[in-house]
Parts: sequence; C-alpha cells; structure tokens
Amino acid sequence: MKYAKNILETIGNTPLVKLNSVTKEIDALVLAKVETFNPGNSAKDRMALKMIEDAEADGRLKQGGTIIEGTSGNTGMGLALAAIIKGYKCVFVISDKQSKEKIDILRAVGAEVVVCPTNVEPNDPKSYYSVSKRLAEQTPNSWYVNQYDNPSNTIAHYEQTGPEIWQQTEGKITHFIVGVGTGGTISGVAKYLKEKNPNIKVWGIDTYGSVFKKYHETGIFDQNEIYPYITEGIGEDILPKNVDFSLIDGFTKVTDKDAAVFTRKLVKEEGIFVGNSAGAAVKGVLQLKKHFTKNDVVVVLFHDHGSRYVAKMFNDDWMRDRGFLDEKITTAADLIKNHLDKPLITVQTEELVSHAIERMRKYKISQIPVKDVDGFVGSVDETTLLHSFLNDKNITEKPIKEVMEKPYPIIKKYMPIEKVSKLITKNNEAVLVDLENGEYYIITKYDIISAI
Repeated sequence: MKYAKNILETIGNTPLVKLNSVTKEIDALVLAKVETFNPGNSAKDRMALKMIEDAEADGRLKQGGTIIEGTSGNTGMGLALAAIIKGYKCVFVISDKQSKEKIDILRAVGAEVVVCPTNVEPNDPKSYYSVSKRLAEQTPNSWYVNQYDNPSNTIAHYEQTGPEIWQQTEGKITHFIVGVGTGGTISGVAKYLKEKNPNIKVWGIDTYGSVFKKYHETGIFDQNEIYPYITEGIGEDILPKNVDFSLIDGFTKVTDKDAAVFTRKLVKEEGIFVGNSAGAAVKGVLQLKKHFTKNDVVVVLFHDHGSRYVAKMFNDDWMRDRGFLDEKITTAADLIKNHLDKPLITVQTEELVSHAIERMRKYKISQIPVKDVDGFVGSVDETTLLHSFLNDKNITEKPIKEVMEKPYPIIKKYMPIEKVSKLITKNNEAVLVDLENGEYYIITKYDIISAI
C-alpha cells in the first residue's frame, strides 16, 4: 500500500502548471510552481518543518515546548501542522492587516493568536516583531522561530524547492520570479539554480511601501519608502538576513491594486485559486516581459491559497471600497450607487449649529444640506462652521439659518460625470442628485476623486 505516515510527508513535489491566458502577451513559456498543493496550502510548509527539525536537532526546541513566531499567517500554518504531529504548543503574533481567514485558520489548528497593529515601527513595543520576541523571553520552555533571520528557512528551499524546479524543467529554466518577504524562498531557490546554471536570472517581486528594490539597486535603506500597504506576504520594512541580495538579479515593484486585480484574474482566467502574492508575482512577470525571449522558460512561484483572501481580494465590496474594481463610471447615478443604502443627512434651518456639528461627528461627514418646509435652501460644511466659531464662540447655540451658505446645486441622475465635476469647486463643496422619486443623495469631492 502507498500512503504517507503523517501529513508532514506530503510536503513538497508541488506541480508546475503552464500559464496561458494571463501571460498571453509573453512569448516565453511561463510555468507556475503552485505551492498550494502543500498540506498547509503554502510554500511555508517546507521551511516551517525544516526550522522545527533543525531546532530539535540542536536542542533549541525541547519536548513539550512552545513555538513562538511572528507570521503573516502561512508560516504559522506550517508550524502549527508540524506542532500537531510532534506535540508542541504554538503562539503566533500576526499584524492586523492580515486577512480574517488567516487568523481564524491559525486558531482552528490550535494555535494561540496575538494580533498587533501594522502601522508601527519594527522596534515599537507593539509591533509584531517586538511582541514575538517579548513573548519568547517570558514563556518558559519556548523557542522563538524568527523566520526572517533563521537560516533553515533558506536551506529548506535550497534542498527542496530549487531541486524540484530544476528537475521539473529538465534544467531548461532561464528565469525564476517570486515575491520576496522573509527572503528564504528566493535565496534558497536562487542559490541552487545558479549553482546548476549561473546564467539563470532571478527576479524578486516587491511592493510599494517596501525597501527591497531601492536597497538592492543603491545599497540605501530608505526609511522614506516605508509606508503601509495592502498586499500581503511580500515586501518588508526591515532587511531579513535570509534575503541574499547577491543572488538576486533585480526587483520590480507591483501596486496594491495590480496585485489584487491579478489575484482575481488567475482564478477567472486560469482556474488557479491562489493568494495575493501570486497576483503580484504574475503582474511582475508581465512587467518584466522585455527580458524574455521566445525560447525562455520562466518559472513563477505562487505562495499560497485563495481561501485565505475570500473576504478581501475576492470580495467585490472590499475591492470597490479601495478603488480596485475598474467599474465604468459615467454618470451621477454611478457615483452614488455605492451609498444608496445611506440616506441623505440634512439639518433644518431652525435647528442649532450644535445639531449640525453633532450630525457631522456621528456620520463622519463634512457637508450637510439645509432644508425648510419648501425644500433645500442652504448648506453648511466644516469650513463654514470653523470660521463661524472663530468669529463667535457662542455660534453653536444659534440657528443654522444664520451661518448657512447657498444651497448645493440639484442635478439629474443621468448627468455625465464630467459636468458633475465642474459643478464642484472650492466655493461649492457638493451637489445633490435627484432620483425623481422623492429621494436625494449627495456627491462630494471625495466621490469624484474615488471615481478617478
């Protein structure tokens, strides 16, 4: 009989799959190394097991111990599966930008999960790097994995992923492309492939908000490049020891939007349900197409599974909220369709200024139309109220009619967006859309900018 003795024996030997539709403008043969076939649905299963086995061998991880690690989710999953088989406890620290699915999955496999804020410096006590280290120091019989600097991360891909790609392509691979986070995958695979053929080119996929590309090209660690980004699993605000820049021929950066859009394209056009870094990677391949010839064999690695991102990249509302859906917006009706469930907030002429301020605070809005029994007769916005307050500290107890400005223009829902945008100026903050059924909705500068 042919069977695995436990789930860990199913790690590796993932397939290479030819990409056809999303890479049709590239002459080269483009093959995806689909790592979702690992039991934890990601490439991280390889290095997670290797790091545990090496820590067991040299005594860093002892029987009944607790594994502690900061993770974006996938390494945690790989560590948790190995911990289940080997009898360890797990505590994982994860940033709040990671998908809810990742957090729920880690808890489902028995791990304790600590969520930390994303938008803090790496050395901030609240960062997931700092919290991981502190928990490891405070927890008896624990082992802090530190995948970023742990050499077993790179060794796993040198021993497994690199040889698999070489054998599967019969040594014909000319380019290897992969998203870079901890650096283990790109460095391990690159080391093996370049030992086999020094002419193989290795490209890393970076994201805007990360330091890798500029550091590789200039040697400068530019903190001005560090800012929050949405793409998961790639890019860093530190320089992990596992990133061997000498093995990498170049980087290309991919935007959050392109990464999300191409993540969806992969499943809709190729039937490959993979995660956010895969979308970034395939867009990176397209950006690098001038480097390929028709005889080249390009291998791009897809790190993880799409199920981790169902509430994010695969959710239309999530994509729309971030302006990632390329929806056709041509009329006023298109501009308001995303907030038809939010009734127009108004204020009456005889209400007090304090009422308008409270409404702005409650609904997080900056402009309010003013009504009386005959209809819309004026408007107030935060700038008007601020100036009024500076001139008269008692203004909050006066009626709105004493501070209101002229009413917002009322337009029909089919007015073209070009005409709508011309009505919104520094002297006129908004327009009202008449749906001709007694309902009105507001269009502001923010709506116009979002449409752009």
